[in-house]
Amino acid sequence: MATERKSRTKRAKKEETTWQERVIQIRRVSKVVKGGKKLSFRAIVVVGNERGQVGVGVGKASDVIGAVKKGVADGKKHLIDIPITKSNSIPHPINGVGGGAKVMMRPASPGTGVIAGGAVRTVLELAGVRNVLAKQLGSNNPLNNARAAVNALSTLRTLAEVAEDRGIPIESLYI
Repeated sequence: MATERKSRTKRAKKEETTWQERVIQIRRVSKVVKGGKKLSFRAIVVVGNERGQVGVGVGKASDVIGAVKKGVADGKKHLIDIPITKSNSIPHPINGVGGGAKVMMRPASPGTGVIAGGAVRTVLELAGVRNVLAKQLGSNNPLNNARAAVNALSTLRTLAEVAEDRGIPIESLYI
């Protein structure tokens, strides 16, 4: 009986450790109250398993560690699944928007690597995309760029999904 419990807890811990989290930004923010300024921290965190799941979370707390924990929890709540091709790329070119930020992504051949900057690079790496070209347009705000990247990745569709939507066999898409 005791060995069953141990194996369950090991399995649960193993599943939890597959998630990676990276902090994109930590900001000290202040709120003006009657007694003066109240300081707190905002953390933007990207959570992913490098196998097609990724999420962006924001956490606010009076200390940095608490803000990061809340950001990780928020990121896990907002996970999306993305299709990844055999060459560890995205299936087709895509654009995404988040606030004032726009992100443009294009598939790349094997060996290209992740050619992207800032928050978009972090989102793509934690999603498990290895070969992609991406460009941030319009804003250099890390939160908006991360949200734009997630928006773009969430609208990706595979050939099988497109064929099913059109009601035609997948072979006729290649013609």
